[in-house]
Amino acid sequence: MKALRLLFILSILLINNGNGIEAKKQSPNHKVQMFQWEEVNDILPKYSKFTVVDLETGMKFRVQRRAGSNHADVQPLTSEDTAIMKKIYSGQWSWKRRAIIVISEEQMKIAASMHGMPHGGGALKNNFPGHFCIHFFGSTTHRTNFMDLSHKLMILKAAGNLELYLEQTDPYDLVNAFIAGIKQQDPKIISYISLQEQDWDTILPTIDNIRISRMEILPHEDITDELTLSVPVEINWQIKGVGGKNFTGKIKLVRFMPNEQWKIDSVQFLKDNGIKM
Repeated sequence: MKALRLLFILSILLINNGNGIEAKKQSPNHKVQMFQWEEVNDILPKYSKFTVVDLETGMKFRVQRRAGSNHADVQPLTSEDTAIMKKIYSGQWSWKRRAIIVISEEQMKIAASMHGMPHGGGALKNNFPGHFCIHFFGSTTHRTNFMDLSHKLMILKAAGNLELYLEQTDPYDLVNAFIAGIKQQDPKIISYISLQEQDWDTILPTIDNIRISRMEILPHEDITDELTLSVPVEINWQIKGVGGKNFTGKIKLVRFMPNEQWKIDSVQFLKDNGIKM
C-alpha cells in the first residue's frame, strides 16, 4: 500500500514538473523580445506577413514585408489596415517614430519602431501610396551605418528597456535623447530625463521640429565625479505660428550622486528658449 502511495506521489510530481517545463518553453512567445536585425531578417523574410501593435494606443493592423536590406520596407495588407494605421497617426501621415510590437505568424513578439509616412513604391491594393519602414535593434537607415536614435529609443521603449538605458547612458547621449523625445512628441521619453515634472502634453504640440546643430563634448574622465554639468549647444527650432528660431546656450544637467542618472533642468531649458510652459 505504501509502495502504491509512493508511486502515486511520484507520478504527480513528474506531471507537475513536466507542466512546468512546458510553460517555460511557451513563455518566450508571450514576452517581447529585442532581437537584432540580423535575426529578424530571417524571422520575417521578404513577403512574410505579420501584425503591428502600436504600444501607446493598442491599435493593431496587418502588414507584409516587401523589401529592405538594412530594415524592413512594409505595406499595410488592406485598405482597412491602412485606415487603422492612419488613425494611429491621428489622421495625418508623419515621419514621427512610434514604439510598436511586431507579432510574427508564429506569435513571436518583437520590439520595433515605425514611422508613418508613405514613400517610394507600393504593390498592394491597400489605399497606401507606397511603403513605410519598420526598424529593429541594429537596423540602419539607407543613408548611414548607424541606428537612428529616435528609432532606437522607440525600440527600447517597446521592449521595456528605455528607463534602464537612460539611467546608464552618459550626459551627452542623454541630451540627444531629450531632444529626440521632443522631436518625436513623446512625453514618456522626456519625462524620464527631465528633472522637473512638466505638462508635456500641452508644451509639445507647440513644437513642429527641433534638432541639435552643435554640441561640445568633454572627455569622460573630466566628468566622472561631477554632480552638475552645463553642455554648450546650438539648437534649431520650428515653432507653430512662429517659424524657425535658433538657440545658442547651455543645457544644464544635475545628479545627486556620482553613480546616479543625470537629469536635465527642463524648466531652465524651456525658459532660455522662450517656450511657454
